Amino acid sequence: MKKILAFLLAALMIVPALCACGKKEQTLVRLNEVTHSVFYAPQYVAMSQGFFEAEGLKVELTNGGGADKVMTAVVSGQSDIGLAGPEASIYVYNQGKEDHTQIIAQLTKRDGSFLVGRSDGEFSWEDLRGKTVIGGRKGGVPEMTLEYVLRRNGLTPGVDVTVDTSVQFNMMAGAFTGGQGDYVTLFEPTATQVEAAGQGYVLTSIGLESGEIPYTAYFANISWLEKNADTAQRFVNAIAKAQKWVQEHTDRQVAEAICDQFPDTDLAELEAVTARHRQIDAWNATPVMERQALERLETVMEQAGELRHSDWVPFEELVNNTFAQNAIN
Repeated sequence: MKKILAFLLAALMIVPALCACGKKEQTLVRLNEVTHSVFYAPQYVAMSQGFFEAEGLKVELTNGGGADKVMTAVVSGQSDIGLAGPEASIYVYNQGKEDHTQIIAQLTKRDGSFLVGRSDGEFSWEDLRGKTVIGGRKGGVPEMTLEYVLRRNGLTPGVDVTVDTSVQFNMMAGAFTGGQGDYVTLFEPTATQVEAAGQGYVLTSIGLESGEIPYTAYFANISWLEKNADTAQRFVNAIAKAQKWVQEHTDRQVAEAICDQFPDTDLAELEAVTARHRQIDAWNATPVMERQALERLETVMEQAGELRHSDWVPFEELVNNTFAQNAIN
């Protein structure tokens, strides 16, 4: 009997050791996103469906509250990877920084914001003439894309329309519902929530008006990429899987996959918001960024007076598609 008990005890001691040996150690990735929005659904799908975990990664997600703040966190080493507009990387490159950031994956391919007004009904861009639009931080992609769309519709910013750039990105909805401005550009689910509360009406998609632009992308310092190439590859692999998953699943399934990220938004509302983003073709099908897409963004920046043509950045210097190509191949 004593021999049997001794054998059982020895076996029980072996089991935890076997479990520990079989468990894959996870690599921590500190990810800083520009804002928390359904616009970034594939990223949250990668988290909920275990795509990061399958790649041996543990993602620590923080909200930067603006592209400039995300870039500051990445450049200073507080975050490993940033998710924001590529304009942030262009600005850093043109500062002459040797260890500048490189874009490793594109997530969205057009502006994800929606124009919200104070009255419902048939919308015309001429309605904005003589009015004020809360447009976000000057020099940010949301504000520059808005100006690009205004010009395409015969309205000159600062002459025909006042674009208010004094309000911080994450405070825009509150400023508008508090009475500031005649219109505001908002991301989801905030735009739908403002409409549901009877405090505004979603009038049109800025992204549909602007055309395809590499609106949001992942970037990291060159030094970090050199030291952590395997981690970067696994990260982009997970994003590529998530992009494919979103393409192959319904709006309802996407909403169910990301609902834990938006506890204050009910499932039906999340499904409607997901459908709205799919209708405007907001998400990249793969993490690869195309040269012509970046050039369109630089055109938008040039027209906004934020970038001289002589300061356009060489595509190969700014974009490292190696990880994205490996992920889809």
